[in-house]
Amino acid sequence: MERPPMLEHFAEELRLARVRAEMSQAELAEACNYSAAMIAKVETCERRPSLDLARRCDAVLGTGGLLERIQRRIGQESVVGYFQEFAGIEQEAKALRCFQPTFIPGLLQTEPYARAVLSSSGLLTSEETEEQVATRLHRQEILTRATPPLGEPVAYLEGHIHGKVIDHPEQVRHMLDVWDSIRGEALPHQRSIELIAEVAQTWS
Repeated sequence: MERPPMLEHFAEELRLARVRAEMSQAELAEACNYSAAMIAKVETCERRPSLDLARRCDAVLGTGGLLERIQRRIGQESVVGYFQEFAGIEQEAKALRCFQPTFIPGLLQTEPYARAVLSSSGLLTSEETEEQVATRLHRQEILTRATPPLGEPVAYLEGHIHGKVIDHPEQVRHMLDVWDSIRGEALPHQRSIELIAEVAQTWS
C-alpha cells in the first residue's frame, strides 16, 4: 500500500531533527516518555505518529511546532479513500446540502460526538480514531472562514408527541433570541441544588 506523502515527510523531519540534536532513538523515546520501538517505527513509516508524540518531539527537539503541523497534515490525508474526492470539493464548495437521517453530518458534529461515531465501528485503533476526529474538526473550518458555504438556518422542536422542523429564517432567529434570554435566566449549578433542597424541605 502506498504511504501517505506527509507520513514520509514526518519520518524524515523527525530523523533529521533527532540527528541534529545528537540523540539516539532510545534517548528521544525516553525524553518523550515513549518506547524506542515506537520512535523506530515512526521513522520507518510503520506507525503513524500521534498528535501527542508530535508535540513532545517538538518540545524535546526544539522544532518549533513543525512536527505537529506535519502530523495534522497526515490526519487530512487519512480521509478514507471513497471520501477523498468529496473532501476536496467540500473545501471549495459555495453551497452544501445533504440528507442524513441517522447521524448528524460530519461538518456539524462536536468532538465528543465524532469520537463516539468513529470509535463505535471497532475498526480503528484509538490513535486512528483521534486522527479521524482531528480531520473531521479540520473540515469544519470552512464554516468559520470569511466566505463560508451558503446555509439555511434550521431549528428542530421536540414535543411530547412528535417533532417539528422550523426552517423560516425569521422564526429561527426569534427562537435563538428567546433561547438566549432563557439561558440568561438560568441559575448557577450550586444555586439550583440549594433551591431544590429548599423546596424539598418546604414540602416535606
